[in-house]
Amino acid sequence: MRIVKNGDVHVSAPIGLPREKVMEFVEENRDWINEARKKTYERQKQRAEFFNQLPLATRAQADDALKRLKALVEPMMDRHSKEMGVHPSIVYYKATISRWGQCNVRDRSIYISAYVLLLPEWCVEHVVVHELCHLLEPSHNARFHALMDKYFPRWREARKETRRICQMTDDEGNDEE
Repeated sequence: MRIVKNGDVHVSAPIGLPREKVMEFVEENRDWINEARKKTYERQKQRAEFFNQLPLATRAQADDALKRLKALVEPMMDRHSKEMGVHPSIVYYKATISRWGQCNVRDRSIYISAYVLLLPEWCVEHVVVHELCHLLEPSHNARFHALMDKYFPRWREARKETRRICQMTDDEGNDEE
């Protein structure tokens, strides 16, 4: 049994288990469900409060964010690209809350979330190096972690700090393990 983001209860049960048994199980765990729903609601509220710190509702706000993003990210991207010997075909900026960044290894494009503007600069640098490492290693395997260790040794600390800052207790919002 688990509580999903919107607070719904999802129950997995063996095929053939009578519905009454499932409902009995749910009822027996009503207190746990209520507590888990409360925690889920609080976590969603904290996430919303975090992301709402970056106003993007108007064209002027979005333009200002893009200008600040480019000024922050492009020098990092240039420096680390040269150091690592990789070059993305294009870097996009999107206002996404599901991931800090993403790399499409097929077309070698990278996107960085506008919301990295809410993070300390060293955590943004972690996101940049993370996505560039995917141009060398698409998956999060041992080689990828070795590359992160080589090019951004504080990556584990940066990932932890990023999660702490935005109040995320799960892996959602991060494309990292």
